[in-house]
Amino acid sequence: MKKYLPLGTVITLKGTEKKMMIIGRYQISDGKSYDYSACLFPEGYLGKDKIYVFNNADINEVYYIGMQNEEEFAFRKALIELQEKKESEENKENKE
Repeated sequence: MKKYLPLGTVITLKGTEKKMMIIGRYQISDGKSYDYSACLFPEGYLGKDKIYVFNNADINEVYYIGMQNEEEFAFRKALIELQEKKESEENKENKE
């Protein structure tokens, strides 16, 4: 099962030192899906050309975990179910 970090989580990516804050999950960019979108930290959102997309495997270190409550847990569960359904449908199409 895929796991997602909550919005507001501050991380660094492998090979970088600059911190980023997660602002979106399960993002589509140029026809590819990514686990996250993020902006620079502490700068914040600087425009659409300064949004970065990446996957769980790209994360080097987690510095801060964003807010988690019942709403977050329910959303995360629904997000994971949606992604698993989409991946299952894509696998069926590829086998046909």
